[in-house]
Amino acid sequence: MQKKYIALAIMGMLTLNAGNVLAEGKDGVAAVVNGENITVAEIKEAYNSNLAVKEKVPFKEFYDKTLDVFVNGKMVYQAAKAAKIEDTPEYKLQLKIAKEDLARKIYLEKQIDKNVSKAEINKVYDDYKKSFKAEKEVKAKHILVDSEDKAKEVIAKLKKGGNFDKLAKEYSKEPADLGYFTKNIMVPEFGDAAFSMKKGEYSQTPVKTQFGYHVILVEDARDAKPLPLEKVEPQLKAMLSQSAASTVFKDLSTKAKVTKYGLDGKVKK
Repeated sequence: MQKKYIALAIMGMLTLNAGNVLAEGKDGVAAVVNGENITVAEIKEAYNSNLAVKEKVPFKEFYDKTLDVFVNGKMVYQAAKAAKIEDTPEYKLQLKIAKEDLARKIYLEKQIDKNVSKAEINKVYDDYKKSFKAEKEVKAKHILVDSEDKAKEVIAKLKKGGNFDKLAKEYSKEPADLGYFTKNIMVPEFGDAAFSMKKGEYSQTPVKTQFGYHVILVEDARDAKPLPLEKVEPQLKAMLSQSAASTVFKDLSTKAKVTKYGLDGKVKK
């Protein structure tokens, strides 16, 4: 977690915006380093730029954990300026690369945003729902052991009224709850066994797979339904974004005049 705070603080220092100075700290100033101010606004911008952190950590905690990072960053930057790092060939080369990368990133984001609208996402989602084919799926737990004898021992205890979850904690090599799944995503032996059982049943004989011996408990069975939009929206947006980016490259390719050369200096087709 500390590393995340440090990374966020450094990113915040690269995108400073002191225009919204807050009446926090000392008149909006968080620290003064060799005469240069670090504002509370700068730290707050780093905090606001990451929703995942903002949802879990109050600003005061973030501020307390990152203030020293901002101070250290300012000291290093001042030392770099004093050493005239900005005049070195290494700095100028990396700055050129960074500026080109940033320009490409922002340009592509703007072009993609034009083509990946909420309406387009909804359209693709509607197509997904229309083409969705319902399959039976079961919700199951299993107890995975190394030997057939151990699996038989578990089954014997279940027949005597043993609690499946307690036995799973005692015997199983991995977590017991598998959630809902369709038959084809499991190895054949496991899928065949689970889908031959009714709700509430557990396997009466050990089920052998490449992973070991399983005792399966089927908790529920239902027809699979399309995932809700909020579950698939990130994937749909990523898919549409990839398609939009491809369109941008194709469009630029048709308009650009490009001549490519091989290492031998001859023009490449």
